[in-house]
Amino acid sequence: MKQAVVLGAYGFIGAACVRALMARGYAVTCAGRSKQAASRAFPGLNWAFLDFARADAATWRALLAGADVVVNASGALQDGARDNLVAIHETAVARMLEALAATPARFIQISAAGVAETASTDFFRTKARGDAHVMNSDLDWIVLRPVLVLGPEAYGGTALLRASAALPMVGARVFPDALIQTIHVDDLAEAVADCADGARGSRFVADLTEDGSRSFFELTRTVRAWLGLPPWKVTLPVPEPVVRGLGRAADLLGWLGWRSPLRTNALLPLKEGIRGDPAAWRKQGGGAIANLEETLARLPATAQERAFARLYLVLPVAIGCLSLFWLLSGMIGLLSFDAATRVLTEAGYSAGFAGSAVAGGAVIDICLGIAVLWRRWCRPACLGMLAVSAAYLVSGTVLTPGLWADPLGPLVKILPAMMPALLVAFVLEER
Repeated sequence: MKQAVVLGAYGFIGAACVRALMARGYAVTCAGRSKQAASRAFPGLNWAFLDFARADAATWRALLAGADVVVNASGALQDGARDNLVAIHETAVARMLEALAATPARFIQISAAGVAETASTDFFRTKARGDAHVMNSDLDWIVLRPVLVLGPEAYGGTALLRASAALPMVGARVFPDALIQTIHVDDLAEAVADCADGARGSRFVADLTEDGSRSFFELTRTVRAWLGLPPWKVTLPVPEPVVRGLGRAADLLGWLGWRSPLRTNALLPLKEGIRGDPAAWRKQGGGAIANLEETLARLPATAQERAFARLYLVLPVAIGCLSLFWLLSGMIGLLSFDAATRVLTEAGYSAGFAGSAVAGGAVIDICLGIAVLWRRWCRPACLGMLAVSAAYLVSGTVLTPGLWADPLGPLVKILPAMMPALLVAFVLEER
């Protein structure tokens, strides 16, 4: 049985490649960074866990020993708290190639249509330099460059596309002149499997794309129809400065661990268009790639797709509101310290106890409001908000039961205020 190693095997494209190679009879070893993500994707397969950006050639040599095919589906969109593009797209690839030197292994690099040394984003530039490492090697190599990849799972740009299509009432016209081409993730995986089998030759670079193209807005409207949502009656253009501002904000959030598809490296390619030329693939004997309509026909849209698309818009708003609510709650407590402590002293408690309770609560509120903005601490912060809210409810009932009858309802409002924290903690998903 032939041996294949898939790097980035629990990712959107990597997982599809694993399935396609297994269907062709390969014994697949998967590699990734997260044991949790691996256990969800392919719990029964053989996994190797390592930090691609830091692994040296000896580590790669041990992992790739005996492999007939190595598929590199790993990558990152933008520099951030957890990602370094040069380390992942260039250094890691160079070390993989060094580890495979003088072996008969076939190396299949999954890159992206549009990569170039002169591209507008460091994603494309680092990918291009990684591809150059591959093309300059003596290995049996193939570089595949897909356009926008669509599939049943929603990651990155495809999640953004679905969310944009689900905007309520008013459609947003973004990048109206940019032309986008697509490919079904299974078509990409089959192309990888064909290359692994040796059916397409070796030492070539090929874009993987459908023949046709359409504007990003037209693509969004098509996806909206696919979701089963009615056409927008009103559409409005979104000025580019607004889009750039969103990108910059998403870039900043990237340093807090949020890997948003709104980051600059995702928006710039959409603005410039995502296109490829299928000629090289056809020259190698590859068949026609399914067009957008055929791709969507293979992806039945159900209530789950609609719920995901809507929730994708709501989640960042909920997190932002949670942060603002808890920060304001803590700051108002400190700024209105005397009034807040008076509630307890008038109920018969000492000034020292009242001051400690108000100050402690305010500090905890502010800490939770900050922590929820950090991706790593978001879920624990939400659970902390639930616990603190429950504590406020119990202590308020014990210390100041009269507040239940207060016309402003300070205790009554705690229960609905807990719901956004519960929602975020419940649905937050790690890629």
